[in-house]
Amino acid sequence: MSNVYDERVIKIQSWMRNENIDFCVLCDPDTIYYASGFCGDLGMDFGRPMILVIPQVGECTMITPLLEELLVKAMVLTEDVRTWMDGAGSEWRKHLLDLFKGCKNSTIGIEQYKTPLPVFHWLQNDLRDVGLTDITDFLSGMKMIKSEEDINIMRQAGQVAVAMAEAATETIAEGVPEYEVALAVIAGGTRKAASFFKEEGPDLMLSPTIHDLQVINSGTDTQICHRRNSIRKLRKGDPIYLCFCAIAKFKQFKLGFDREWFVGEAKEKHAMVYEVCIKAQQTGLDMIRPGVIAEDVHMAVNQVYRDAGFEAGYRTGRGIGYAYLEKPELKTGDKTPLEKGMTLCLDGGITIPGEFGARVGDSFVVTDTGIEILTPYPKDLKSLTVS
Repeated sequence: MSNVYDERVIKIQSWMRNENIDFCVLCDPDTIYYASGFCGDLGMDFGRPMILVIPQVGECTMITPLLEELLVKAMVLTEDVRTWMDGAGSEWRKHLLDLFKGCKNSTIGIEQYKTPLPVFHWLQNDLRDVGLTDITDFLSGMKMIKSEEDINIMRQAGQVAVAMAEAATETIAEGVPEYEVALAVIAGGTRKAASFFKEEGPDLMLSPTIHDLQVINSGTDTQICHRRNSIRKLRKGDPIYLCFCAIAKFKQFKLGFDREWFVGEAKEKHAMVYEVCIKAQQTGLDMIRPGVIAEDVHMAVNQVYRDAGFEAGYRTGRGIGYAYLEKPELKTGDKTPLEKGMTLCLDGGITIPGEFGARVGDSFVVTDTGIEILTPYPKDLKSLTVS
């Protein structure tokens, strides 16, 4: 490992020594990428755990399915790569036993709710003289504050998200089916992402292709929030909502981003509700600065809804970056003070059951004095009303 990944492992190992943790066994794909730079295996959907073992002192070990060995070696600089094959012996368990041999009364750190059940149950039930401890809070705390390098990649991710929105604007029109908008979004985002890639080095191991099912709801289905795109054709006066949160990702960094368009015109009631949504989001964005408490932002946004006669249906925002959901969250009960370098998304949303849903969302980084928006795309009614 080298550079930023080396630095992160060294920080983790220093903390492990202070906490008397002998090994960390990491299986979550986002955490493995954070600590090693590796990504891209098929993972537990196919019953094959990828495991990064960090010892208290010394080099890390990557335990990988045999068929992923060359990918691991192309992306990760650690020399200790150990392979296993489906159905051969005890598979990945043998390598963990070898690493823990002679370490009686050891303490192993895991991310309890991100460790696949086969690995968790084996560690818990089959290892003797070993204690497990949850290290989720420590790792979450590390990930909260992004480096300048991280933020630069997230700025590029924001440009990819904006390119997706531009492609949607160019495609949305009366008579166009939702899936055609989704195809345009994927193509626009992919081409923009590819423009940032180099034709050498680590970029050759990553894909610029935007993927996952695009959330698109139109007409009265905007009340549903997260329905995927369908064959429904757009009609004049339709609202059409696009949530990019599952696909606005670039080089493993994830953003939150939402926009809502109107086909030809916005109905009077829709426009009124949408403007309340925009006002609520802007109220939250205007509050963000170092020292502000996360839940206070949520409370202020909810007050805008209540003053207009509405109620919020979900949290106001969440930390983003290496994962879709990081700390802190802008919701009741999260008393985390915001800090410079945190990256979050902040949403506005109102649902009128049976009729309409108005939504907007943007990602940003906390600065010394406020925020830098990572997804700078227009959200005023004039810009989002398309023919």
